[in-house]
Amino acid sequence: MNRMHARSNSGEGGEDPATWATPAEGMGDRSDNRIKQVASGRFGVTTAYLVRADELEIKIAQGSKPGEGGQLPGHKVTDLIARLRHAVVGIPLISPPPHHDIYSIEDLAQLIHDLKQVNPAARVGVKLVAEAGVGTVAAGVAKAYADYVLISGHNGGTGASPLSSIKHAGSPWELGLAETQAILMRNRLRDRIEVRTDGGLRTGRDVVIAALLGAESFGFGTATVVALGCAMARQCHLNTCPTGIATQRADLRAKFRGTPEQVIAYFTFIAEEARRIMATLGVRRMDDLIGRVELLRRVERPETPRASLLDLSSLLTPPAIPSEPRRRMVARNVRPGLVSLDAEILAQNGAGPRVFTIGNHHLTVGARIAGDLARTHGGAGPGEPLRLRFRGSAGQSFGAFTLPRMHLQLEGEANDHVGKGLCGGEIVIRPFHGAGYATGVLIGNTALYGATSGRLFAAGGAGDRFAVRNSGAVAVIEGAGDHCCEYMTGGVVVVLGPVGRNFAAGMSNGIAYVLDERGQLESHCNLEMVAVSGLNTMDERVLRKLIQQHFHKTGSSRARSILGQWEVNRANFRKVAPPAVAVSEPVTPLQSTGSPA
Repeated sequence: MNRMHARSNSGEGGEDPATWATPAEGMGDRSDNRIKQVASGRFGVTTAYLVRADELEIKIAQGSKPGEGGQLPGHKVTDLIARLRHAVVGIPLISPPPHHDIYSIEDLAQLIHDLKQVNPAARVGVKLVAEAGVGTVAAGVAKAYADYVLISGHNGGTGASPLSSIKHAGSPWELGLAETQAILMRNRLRDRIEVRTDGGLRTGRDVVIAALLGAESFGFGTATVVALGCAMARQCHLNTCPTGIATQRADLRAKFRGTPEQVIAYFTFIAEEARRIMATLGVRRMDDLIGRVELLRRVERPETPRASLLDLSSLLTPPAIPSEPRRRMVARNVRPGLVSLDAEILAQNGAGPRVFTIGNHHLTVGARIAGDLARTHGGAGPGEPLRLRFRGSAGQSFGAFTLPRMHLQLEGEANDHVGKGLCGGEIVIRPFHGAGYATGVLIGNTALYGATSGRLFAAGGAGDRFAVRNSGAVAVIEGAGDHCCEYMTGGVVVVLGPVGRNFAAGMSNGIAYVLDERGQLESHCNLEMVAVSGLNTMDERVLRKLIQQHFHKTGSSRARSILGQWEVNRANFRKVAPPAVAVSEPVTPLQSTGSPA
């Protein structure tokens, strides 16, 4: 695809970093995907992954199984897959149906902003599925400042999608695309955003029809794989693909005979067919074809009486406002009026104040700095530690995507999404000096979502959905809301206080330690995949060191009290982990000497 100046998509499974440094032999082009996907599972979404992208695609759903999420069976989680997804070999992986940091258009706008901060050069898009009402959602996507929206139909999809979903859950891309085009034009938003479609496109005729209905870019999935030799056996989920395409078995992969030339030949024929059809329409450029629905007409099928029952008027009706642009007219859908504290910090280049004043209007602080460092130094972060101190009430996504050797300290409080995609950095949050409160919620909802490594210490409680899809970070907090540690696949979470309901739902790996003074943990815990137990000697050693470190980092009075009465409090701690998981080595040893206890 890169050789054709097209764009391939990584999908939600992450990408092997080895492809970033190794160009295709003898061709001088990129070996990785120019479009990198950010899905609900956040598999492999690291800072280095994000900054390598030309485009970043937020996958809300896919046409072959809309709203269902996904699951990779344990027998397909090989060494490579586990490494790319920061998971454990042989343990099933779950993609949640929703993004747990998106529950409104405002939340979507925040994620779009996060991605544009960490990689300002990338265009950011949103993948939706064709369904009734998708046009209204697409209008919200445009208002959330996405650069493109993709309408996906049900005819595509891999053989791993349930047959019932492919046949009954999704809708044809034509319906969703026509509705999206009409509503964007009606709301005078069409010129701000590019519209794409996919889901069963196979021919040049499909491309032309999609363009007439409003699409500017076209995605091919199944047809491309068939060009490479896929036999459509629809057993991708069984790891028994007979042509070696959708399998991790070495003996089957050896059967794969596909070449880049096969894909190039296929798309050459697509382009030639599209050119012939355009010539019959008297259109010279694809831009002149987009949205011209008046060039379509219904084909009558008198031999099929049921065909006359179809009402295609919603697809073939010209736009309500003919003077409105029918395609994108701007290069980027830019969000106006934002104040970037990162830009101020970068401009000062170390000559600024020792403590930066931060406010709610400062969004995604740290992400642009992390992106710049990743482009210069790679995913390992800067050679010298970068320490940034802040005071105030931080806005959304404080410390998102921070790298190793980045240390962010905040005196005050923070809104939602703290440490989103944390990638090795350290975040320390403590209440305002002299604050009249010693306990309470200090950070908002969905903190540490999709973190892969790093540390978070907060001398207060967290809101709902703390550490969802954490796959390697270590955190100490002093209370949590509902759904804490959901879908967790690695790392250690210590909660020095009560937790809400549905704790550890879908948690396939990692460890949580909870101070259960009220004896309510088991009733609040989702025991489908985890067990609750007491501490062994190694657990106690690791836990105590983490609490000591929490005290030294934050000055927490809660940690001081627990350590001061350790013999009493240790009996109230419970370990939550899948039955096969055990801790064997102390994690994140103390950086400072001494102990408050």
